Amino acid sequence: MTQNSYKVIGVMSGTSLDGIDLAYCEFKLANGKWNYQILKAETFPYSQDWMAQLASIENKSALEYAKFDVDLGRHLGKTIASFVQKHQLSVDFIGSHGHTIYHQPEIQLTTQIGSGAQIAAQTQIPVVYDFRILDLALGGQGAPLVPIGDQLLFSDYQFCLNLGGIANISTESKGNRIAFDICPCNMVLNYLSQKENLSYDDGGKNAENGKFISTLFEALENLDFYKNNEPKSLGKEWVLETVIPLIEKYKDYAHWDIAHTFTHHIASQIANSVKINQEQKDKGSQEKLLITGGGAYHAFLIRTLGKLLPEVKIEIPSREIIEFKEAMIFGFLATLRWRNEINCLSSVTGASKDSSSGVILKV
Repeated sequence: MTQNSYKVIGVMSGTSLDGIDLAYCEFKLANGKWNYQILKAETFPYSQDWMAQLASIENKSALEYAKFDVDLGRHLGKTIASFVQKHQLSVDFIGSHGHTIYHQPEIQLTTQIGSGAQIAAQTQIPVVYDFRILDLALGGQGAPLVPIGDQLLFSDYQFCLNLGGIANISTESKGNRIAFDICPCNMVLNYLSQKENLSYDDGGKNAENGKFISTLFEALENLDFYKNNEPKSLGKEWVLETVIPLIEKYKDYAHWDIAHTFTHHIASQIANSVKINQEQKDKGSQEKLLITGGGAYHAFLIRTLGKLLPEVKIEIPSREIIEFKEAMIFGFLATLRWRNEINCLSSVTGASKDSSSGVILKV
Protein backbone atom coordinates (compact mmCIF):
# COMPACT_ATOMS: atom_id res chain seq x y z
CA MET A 1 0.00 0.00 0.00
CA THR A 2 1.30 3.47 -0.90
CA GLN A 3 2.18 5.60 2.11
CA ASN A 4 -0.16 8.61 2.40
CA SER A 5 1.01 10.14 5.68
CA TYR A 6 4.44 11.63 6.36
CA LYS A 7 6.08 13.33 9.32
CA VAL A 8 8.72 15.70 8.00
CA ILE A 9 10.96 18.51 9.20
CA GLY A 10 11.13 21.47 6.82
CA VAL A 11 14.23 23.65 7.12
CA MET A 12 14.52 27.23 5.86
CA SER A 13 17.29 29.82 6.11
CA GLY A 14 16.20 33.05 4.44
CA THR A 15 18.00 35.97 2.85
CA SER A 16 16.99 38.27 5.72
CA LEU A 17 19.36 36.23 7.98
CA ASP A 18 16.76 35.94 10.75
CA GLY A 19 17.83 32.41 11.61
CA ILE A 20 17.03 28.75 10.95
CA ASP A 21 13.32 27.96 10.78
CA LEU A 22 12.38 24.36 11.62
CA ALA A 23 8.83 23.11 11.11
CA TYR A 24 7.89 19.57 12.12
CA CYS A 25 4.82 18.79 10.06
CA GLU A 26 2.48 15.99 9.15
CA PHE A 27 1.23 15.76 5.57
CA LYS A 28 -1.70 13.50 4.74
CA LEU A 29 -3.19 12.65 1.36
CA ALA A 30 -6.89 11.77 1.52
CA ASN A 31 -9.35 11.63 -1.40
CA GLY A 32 -6.82 13.26 -3.70
CA LYS A 33 -6.31 16.29 -1.43
CA TRP A 34 -3.28 17.11 0.71
CA ASN A 35 -3.71 18.36 4.25
CA TYR A 36 -1.03 19.68 6.59
CA GLN A 37 -0.51 20.22 10.29
CA ILE A 38 2.43 22.01 11.90
CA LEU A 39 3.10 19.95 15.03
CA LYS A 40 6.19 21.78 16.35
CA ALA A 41 8.02 24.81 15.04
CA GLU A 42 10.94 26.88 16.24
CA THR A 43 13.36 29.51 14.98
CA PHE A 44 17.02 29.28 15.96
CA PRO A 45 18.57 32.75 15.52
CA TYR A 46 22.01 33.03 13.94
CA SER A 47 24.79 34.36 16.13
CA GLN A 48 26.48 37.58 15.05
CA ASP A 49 29.40 35.49 13.79
CA TRP A 50 27.19 33.28 11.61
CA MET A 51 25.34 36.33 10.28
CA ALA A 52 28.61 38.04 9.36
CA GLN A 53 29.89 34.94 7.57
CA LEU A 54 26.64 34.38 5.67
CA ALA A 55 26.61 38.02 4.58
CA SER A 56 30.17 37.91 3.22
CA ILE A 57 30.90 34.35 2.08
CA GLU A 58 30.37 35.10 -1.62
CA ASN A 59 33.49 37.27 -1.51
CA LYS A 60 35.75 34.56 -0.02
CA SER A 61 38.07 32.11 -1.78
CA ALA A 62 36.80 28.89 -3.34
CA LEU A 63 38.39 26.90 -0.51
CA GLU A 64 36.80 29.05 2.21
CA TYR A 65 33.45 28.83 0.41
CA ALA A 66 33.60 25.02 0.12
CA LYS A 67 34.57 24.68 3.79
CA PHE A 68 31.76 27.01 4.86
CA ASP A 69 29.24 24.86 2.98
CA VAL A 70 30.36 21.92 5.15
CA ASP A 71 30.42 23.99 8.35
CA LEU A 72 26.92 25.37 7.77
CA GLY A 73 25.60 21.89 6.95
CA ARG A 74 27.07 20.58 10.20
CA HIS A 75 25.53 23.50 12.12
CA LEU A 76 22.13 22.86 10.50
CA GLY A 77 22.41 19.15 11.24
CA LYS A 78 23.28 19.69 14.90
CA THR A 79 20.46 22.21 15.28
CA ILE A 80 17.95 19.79 13.75
CA ALA A 81 19.26 16.89 15.86
CA SER A 82 18.83 18.98 19.01
CA PHE A 83 15.28 19.92 17.94
CA VAL A 84 14.42 16.25 17.36
CA GLN A 85 15.89 15.20 20.69
CA LYS A 86 14.24 18.03 22.63
CA HIS A 87 10.76 17.13 21.38
CA GLN A 88 11.32 13.36 20.96
CA LEU A 89 10.17 13.48 17.34
CA SER A 90 9.61 10.62 14.93
CA VAL A 91 10.76 11.87 11.50
CA ASP A 92 10.44 10.19 8.10
CA PHE A 93 12.84 12.62 6.38
CA ILE A 94 14.08 16.23 6.33
CA GLY A 95 13.52 18.79 3.57
CA SER A 96 16.25 21.45 3.63
CA HIS A 97 16.25 24.52 1.40
CA GLY A 98 19.75 25.56 2.45
CA HIS A 99 20.91 29.17 2.36
CA THR A 100 21.03 30.94 -1.00
CA ILE A 101 24.36 32.58 -1.78
CA TYR A 102 24.22 32.97 -5.55
CA HIS A 103 21.12 33.21 -7.70
CA GLN A 104 21.84 34.16 -11.32
CA PRO A 105 19.38 32.19 -13.47
CA GLU A 106 20.45 34.03 -16.62
CA ILE A 107 23.65 31.94 -16.51
CA GLN A 108 21.93 28.86 -15.03
CA LEU A 109 23.53 29.42 -11.63
CA THR A 110 21.90 29.04 -8.24
CA THR A 111 23.69 27.91 -5.11
CA GLN A 112 22.20 26.97 -1.76
CA ILE A 113 24.79 26.03 0.84
CA GLY A 114 24.44 23.87 3.93
CA SER A 115 25.73 20.41 3.02
CA GLY A 116 22.92 17.85 2.83
CA ALA A 117 25.43 15.08 3.61
CA GLN A 118 26.38 16.82 6.86
CA ILE A 119 22.70 17.18 7.82
CA ALA A 120 22.10 13.47 7.16
CA ALA A 121 25.22 12.48 9.10
CA GLN A 122 24.42 14.64 12.12
CA THR A 123 20.75 13.61 12.33
CA GLN A 124 20.87 10.04 10.97
CA ILE A 125 17.65 10.93 9.12
CA PRO A 126 17.19 10.91 5.30
CA VAL A 127 17.49 14.36 3.71
CA VAL A 128 16.05 15.93 0.58
CA TYR A 129 17.93 19.07 -0.51
CA ASP A 130 19.18 21.09 -3.53
CA PHE A 131 15.69 21.72 -4.89
CA ARG A 132 16.56 24.36 -7.50
CA ILE A 133 19.33 23.14 -9.78
CA LEU A 134 17.34 20.72 -11.97
CA ASP A 135 14.85 23.44 -12.87
CA LEU A 136 17.70 25.74 -13.95
CA ALA A 137 19.17 22.96 -16.09
CA LEU A 138 15.73 22.68 -17.73
CA GLY A 139 15.87 26.37 -18.61
CA GLY A 140 13.87 27.71 -15.66
CA GLN A 141 14.54 30.35 -13.01
CA GLY A 142 14.83 27.77 -10.23
CA ALA A 143 12.43 29.97 -8.28
CA PRO A 144 10.00 30.49 -6.74
CA LEU A 145 9.45 26.96 -5.42
CA VAL A 146 6.77 27.57 -2.79
CA PRO A 147 3.86 27.96 -5.30
CA ILE A 148 3.23 24.21 -5.58
CA GLY A 149 2.52 24.32 -1.85
CA ASP A 150 0.28 27.37 -2.32
CA GLN A 151 -1.64 25.49 -5.01
CA LEU A 152 -2.09 22.24 -3.10
CA LEU A 153 -2.29 23.45 0.52
CA PHE A 154 -3.65 27.04 0.34
CA SER A 155 -6.09 26.90 -2.57
CA ASP A 156 -8.68 29.02 -0.70
CA TYR A 157 -6.61 32.13 -1.43
CA GLN A 158 -6.44 33.81 -4.84
CA PHE A 159 -3.07 35.32 -3.93
CA CYS A 160 -0.35 34.07 -1.58
CA LEU A 161 2.18 36.79 -0.76
CA ASN A 162 5.38 36.13 1.16
CA LEU A 163 7.19 39.11 2.67
CA GLY A 164 10.65 37.78 3.39
CA GLY A 165 14.03 39.14 2.36
CA ILE A 166 12.40 39.41 -1.06
CA ALA A 167 8.65 39.76 -1.63
CA ASN A 168 7.13 37.11 -3.89
CA ILE A 169 3.59 36.23 -4.92
CA SER A 170 1.74 33.23 -6.30
CA THR A 171 -1.68 32.96 -7.99
CA GLU A 172 -3.70 31.06 -10.59
CA SER A 173 -3.81 32.38 -14.14
CA LYS A 174 -5.70 30.71 -16.98
CA GLY A 175 -5.63 27.35 -15.24
CA ASN A 176 -1.92 27.48 -14.39
CA ARG A 177 -0.07 28.44 -11.25
CA ILE A 178 2.17 31.46 -11.79
CA ALA A 179 4.52 33.07 -9.30
CA PHE A 180 7.40 35.48 -9.29
CA ASP A 181 9.62 37.64 -7.14
CA ILE A 182 8.23 41.17 -6.89
CA CYS A 183 10.86 43.33 -5.20
CA PRO A 184 13.28 43.43 -2.26
CA CYS A 185 11.54 43.63 1.10
CA ASN A 186 13.05 42.83 4.53
CA MET A 187 16.53 42.61 3.05
CA VAL A 188 16.50 46.38 2.45
CA LEU A 189 14.27 47.37 5.39
CA ASN A 190 16.52 45.49 7.84
CA TYR A 191 19.62 46.97 6.18
CA LEU A 192 18.27 50.46 6.92
CA SER A 193 17.26 49.51 10.48
CA GLN A 194 20.76 48.19 11.16
CA LYS A 195 22.13 51.63 10.31
CA GLU A 196 20.16 52.80 13.35
CA ASN A 197 21.54 49.92 15.46
CA LEU A 198 18.28 47.96 15.30
CA SER A 199 18.03 44.47 13.82
CA TYR A 200 14.60 45.41 12.44
CA ASP A 201 11.96 48.15 12.68
CA ASP A 202 9.27 46.78 15.01
CA GLY A 203 5.92 47.14 13.23
CA GLY A 204 7.46 49.68 10.86
CA LYS A 205 6.88 52.40 13.49
CA ASN A 206 10.06 54.31 12.67
CA ALA A 207 9.54 54.05 8.92
CA GLU A 208 5.97 55.31 9.33
CA ASN A 209 7.27 58.47 11.01
CA GLY A 210 9.73 59.13 8.17
CA LYS A 211 9.20 61.50 5.26
CA PHE A 212 8.46 60.56 1.67
CA ILE A 213 11.30 61.19 -0.81
CA SER A 214 9.58 61.50 -4.18
CA THR A 215 12.77 61.41 -6.28
CA LEU A 216 13.94 58.18 -4.62
CA PHE A 217 10.49 56.61 -5.03
CA GLU A 218 10.46 57.42 -8.74
CA ALA A 219 14.00 56.08 -9.21
CA LEU A 220 13.05 52.81 -7.49
CA GLU A 221 9.82 52.42 -9.45
CA ASN A 222 11.71 52.85 -12.73
CA LEU A 223 14.31 50.10 -12.17
CA ASP A 224 14.57 47.83 -15.21
CA PHE A 225 13.63 44.64 -13.33
CA TYR A 226 10.06 45.86 -12.89
CA LYS A 227 9.62 46.11 -16.66
CA ASN A 228 10.23 42.36 -17.07
CA ASN A 229 7.37 39.91 -17.44
CA GLU A 230 7.26 36.76 -15.33
CA PRO A 231 8.76 34.27 -14.87
CA LYS A 232 11.32 36.33 -13.02
CA SER A 233 13.28 35.99 -9.80
CA LEU A 234 15.65 38.08 -7.72
CA GLY A 235 18.88 37.29 -5.93
CA LYS A 236 20.87 39.08 -3.27
CA GLU A 237 23.38 40.11 -5.94
CA TRP A 238 20.86 42.35 -7.72
CA VAL A 239 19.91 44.04 -4.46
CA LEU A 240 23.55 44.67 -3.55
CA GLU A 241 24.53 45.84 -7.03
CA THR A 242 21.45 47.89 -7.93
CA VAL A 243 19.20 48.82 -5.00
CA ILE A 244 21.71 49.50 -2.23
CA PRO A 245 23.88 51.83 -4.37
CA LEU A 246 20.73 53.69 -5.40
CA ILE A 247 19.52 54.33 -1.86
CA GLU A 248 23.07 55.19 -0.74
CA LYS A 249 22.89 58.19 -3.09
CA TYR A 250 20.37 59.59 -0.63
CA LYS A 251 22.74 59.54 2.33
CA ASP A 252 21.87 63.15 3.15
CA TYR A 253 18.38 61.97 4.15
CA ALA A 254 17.48 60.26 7.42
CA HIS A 255 17.51 56.47 7.29
CA TRP A 256 13.85 56.40 8.37
CA ASP A 257 12.93 58.72 5.49
CA ILE A 258 14.51 56.21 3.12
CA ALA A 259 12.74 53.33 4.90
CA HIS A 260 9.42 55.22 4.69
CA THR A 261 9.90 55.70 0.95
CA PHE A 262 11.05 52.13 0.38
CA THR A 263 7.97 50.83 2.22
CA HIS A 264 5.79 52.77 -0.23
CA HIS A 265 7.82 51.26 -3.07
CA ILE A 266 7.24 47.70 -1.80
CA ALA A 267 3.50 48.33 -1.45
CA SER A 268 3.34 49.89 -4.90
CA GLN A 269 5.06 46.95 -6.60
CA ILE A 270 2.89 44.40 -4.77
CA ALA A 271 -0.29 46.29 -5.68
CA ASN A 272 0.79 46.47 -9.33
CA SER A 273 1.39 42.71 -9.38
CA VAL A 274 -2.02 41.97 -7.86
CA LYS A 275 -3.89 44.36 -10.17
CA ILE A 276 -2.26 42.98 -13.31
CA ASN A 277 -3.28 39.44 -12.40
CA GLN A 278 -6.73 40.48 -11.21
CA GLU A 279 -7.53 41.51 -14.76
CA GLN A 280 -7.21 37.88 -15.81
CA LYS A 281 -9.80 36.66 -13.31
CA ASP A 282 -13.55 36.40 -13.28
CA LYS A 283 -15.12 39.16 -11.25
CA GLY A 284 -17.35 38.05 -8.41
CA SER A 285 -16.68 37.46 -4.75
CA GLN A 286 -13.97 39.47 -3.05
CA GLU A 287 -10.54 38.02 -3.69
CA LYS A 288 -8.40 37.03 -0.72
CA LEU A 289 -4.71 37.77 -0.27
CA LEU A 290 -2.78 35.71 2.30
CA ILE A 291 0.32 37.41 3.71
CA THR A 292 3.11 35.45 5.41
CA GLY A 293 6.78 36.03 6.22
CA GLY A 294 8.30 38.50 8.66
CA GLY A 295 6.95 41.47 6.71
CA ALA A 296 3.43 40.49 7.81
CA TYR A 297 4.33 42.14 11.15
CA HIS A 298 5.24 45.43 9.42
CA ALA A 299 1.94 47.15 10.19
CA PHE A 300 2.88 50.29 8.24
CA LEU A 301 3.55 48.24 5.10
CA ILE A 302 0.29 46.28 5.48
CA ARG A 303 -1.76 49.48 5.95
CA THR A 304 -0.06 51.11 2.98
CA LEU A 305 -0.80 48.07 0.82
CA GLY A 306 -4.42 47.99 2.02
CA LYS A 307 -4.95 51.56 0.82
CA LEU A 308 -3.71 50.57 -2.65
CA LEU A 309 -5.87 47.42 -2.77
CA PRO A 310 -9.21 48.39 -1.17
CA GLU A 311 -11.09 45.77 -3.21
CA VAL A 312 -8.95 42.86 -1.94
CA LYS A 313 -9.42 41.15 1.43
CA ILE A 314 -5.99 41.01 3.08
CA GLU A 315 -5.62 38.18 5.60
CA ILE A 316 -2.86 37.83 8.18
CA PRO A 317 -2.88 34.23 9.49
CA SER A 318 -1.64 32.78 12.78
CA ARG A 319 1.92 33.46 13.94
CA GLU A 320 2.78 29.85 13.16
CA ILE A 321 1.81 30.21 9.50
CA ILE A 322 3.36 33.69 9.18
CA GLU A 323 6.73 32.51 10.44
CA PHE A 324 6.90 28.89 9.32
CA LYS A 325 4.93 28.59 6.08
CA GLU A 326 8.08 28.54 3.95
CA ALA A 327 9.84 25.95 6.11
CA MET A 328 6.67 23.85 6.16
CA ILE A 329 6.36 23.99 2.37
CA PHE A 330 9.95 22.85 1.91
CA GLY A 331 8.97 19.85 4.00
CA PHE A 332 6.06 19.41 1.59
CA LEU A 333 8.35 19.73 -1.46
CA ALA A 334 10.51 17.00 0.07
CA THR A 335 7.38 14.85 0.50
CA LEU A 336 6.45 15.22 -3.17
CA ARG A 337 10.05 14.44 -4.19
CA TRP A 338 10.07 11.39 -1.91
CA ARG A 339 7.00 10.18 -3.81
CA ASN A 340 8.67 11.11 -7.13
CA GLU A 341 5.83 13.55 -7.86
CA ILE A 342 6.03 16.99 -9.46
CA ASN A 343 7.18 19.64 -7.00
CA CYS A 344 8.50 22.32 -9.38
CA LEU A 345 6.12 23.97 -11.86
CA SER A 346 7.32 25.11 -15.27
CA SER A 347 4.39 27.57 -15.41
CA VAL A 348 6.07 29.32 -12.48
CA THR A 349 9.74 29.07 -13.40
CA GLY A 350 9.68 29.07 -17.21
CA ALA A 351 11.44 25.69 -17.46
CA SER A 352 10.85 23.40 -20.44
CA LYS A 353 8.90 20.94 -18.25
CA ASP A 354 7.64 20.31 -14.74
CA SER A 355 10.02 18.32 -12.56
CA SER A 356 10.40 16.36 -9.36
CA SER A 357 13.41 18.20 -7.98
CA GLY A 358 15.74 17.58 -5.06
CA VAL A 359 18.60 15.28 -4.15
CA ILE A 360 17.68 12.43 -1.78
CA LEU A 361 20.26 11.15 0.69
CA LYS A 362 19.39 8.09 2.75
CA VAL A 363 21.65 7.34 5.71
